[in-house]
Amino acid sequence: MSGNDDNMVRLVGRVTSLDAPRELPSGDVVHTLRVTVPRPRARGRDRPGVDTLDVACWSAATRRAASRLTVGMRVEVEGSLRRRFFRAGAAAASRYEVEAARVRRLPDEAPATEEVRNREARRAPARLA
Repeated sequence: MSGNDDNMVRLVGRVTSLDAPRELPSGDVVHTLRVTVPRPRARGRDRPGVDTLDVACWSAATRRAASRLTVGMRVEVEGSLRRRFFRAGAAAASRYEVEAARVRRLPDEAPATEEVRNREARRAPARLA
């Protein structure tokens, strides 16, 4: 691996679901939430799409921050993308989630401001890692 490799995720969106913290058989506690982030409007589509991402809060600080959130709040999540493996019946399955290193509530933004930000995102050149 190159010294320039990095796995950093930053999401700014709205909380769309919150689970209660749960204790795993290992004794670890995890608090999960779901964040929805709007996509810029694609050509030929009537409305913009969204990305819905699962976020896992493992540390005491991120669990505490998650416990103060409610559905509909704007949040910023910083962390890393993780692939989680599990059994679904007899089959093995996997899914990706963001492992939060930091979670913080953001003030609500006026809809016009969100539209301006989406418009700017469409104009900005795509950044490839």
